[in-house]
Amino acid sequence: MKKTIVGVIGSGAISGIYLTNMIQRFHNLQVKGIASAHYENAKKKADEFGIHAYASPEELLADEEIEMAVILVPVGAHYSLIRQALLAGKHVYTEKTITESVDQAEELCRIAEEKGLYLGSAPDTFLGTAFQTARKAVDDGMVGEIHSFNISITRKNDLLTAMFPFLRMPGAGALRDYLVYYLTALVSILGPVKSVYALLRTPYPSRGNNVPDTKGYGETIETPNEAVIAAVLEMKNGIVGTIHEDNETVAFDRADFTICGREGILALGNPNQFGDPVRLLRSDGWYPAEPVELDPVGYYSDNARGIGPAEMADAIENGRTNRTDKYMATHVLQVIEAMEQSAAEKKMIEITSSFEQPALFTDHLG
Repeated sequence: MKKTIVGVIGSGAISGIYLTNMIQRFHNLQVKGIASAHYENAKKKADEFGIHAYASPEELLADEEIEMAVILVPVGAHYSLIRQALLAGKHVYTEKTITESVDQAEELCRIAEEKGLYLGSAPDTFLGTAFQTARKAVDDGMVGEIHSFNISITRKNDLLTAMFPFLRMPGAGALRDYLVYYLTALVSILGPVKSVYALLRTPYPSRGNNVPDTKGYGETIETPNEAVIAAVLEMKNGIVGTIHEDNETVAFDRADFTICGREGILALGNPNQFGDPVRLLRSDGWYPAEPVELDPVGYYSDNARGIGPAEMADAIENGRTNRTDKYMATHVLQVIEAMEQSAAEKKMIEITSSFEQPALFTDHLG
């Protein structure tokens, strides 16, 4: 198996599981080193994982041996780093969301196409068994003709914004930080979105931090991002659905995600996880039968973050489109932007982008 030589940019909390899996689990990747905005952070991670610490992201990108840059930094830095990496001739994979704006994403897509490079971006959780099981159930017609879907999410911002200060930064609200998981899973199963109408609220733009041992404990912290979402989506295939997210309540990460068809209802799990159970409710005559848990499809039910870069490396090796392709990521970002525009203008917004729906993922990459 050919190994793609990888350089990681970003040494924050999420880098640990990525490095663990890319080094120990996914055998088509070879992680050479890591860079960060702060060298001492990169050095600490490098020593922990037995890899090289680059003095800067620029030094990493100048290394001719590096074939793929895996970028694990806040979204505000994505555009600049992805652009630098593409111009340096590297394939690029980044965590959600691809960039801050669709205009930025489209520019990066053009550069990648011009240079013949792969660009991938997604919460790669959608490649786990939960959403591949759901995808196969839909493809196999287990719920019949699909009419609608429903997504309902609750979280607890009093806790989250205290524990994770990046959530206080502009652009790190409910849409871009969390709903992106659900939108990516949704479109991977049902295809592109046609139009969207949304309402957004920020009930508590500031709050007291009452979580001990967190930054700003006992102080008033600014939390300016949207925290409540209500939306209606129409898919290009005619399916309609609703989205509800409330990050200002008491139940942490409660997730209801259902797809409704003529012959059944599919209950999915939380797209922030890889392997939640998927249940199918069908009719037993006139009345619903007991829900049946479906056998999982695929291999990745535990925390397999890093499967996105591994799957992209496999796509590069075999000359096919990666399942975390740049156009799906750009489409999801346009849906998010459309929700923001819809809320501001109080009207339905048409989605102009599209993408090639990724194939079912049942490969074993390590």
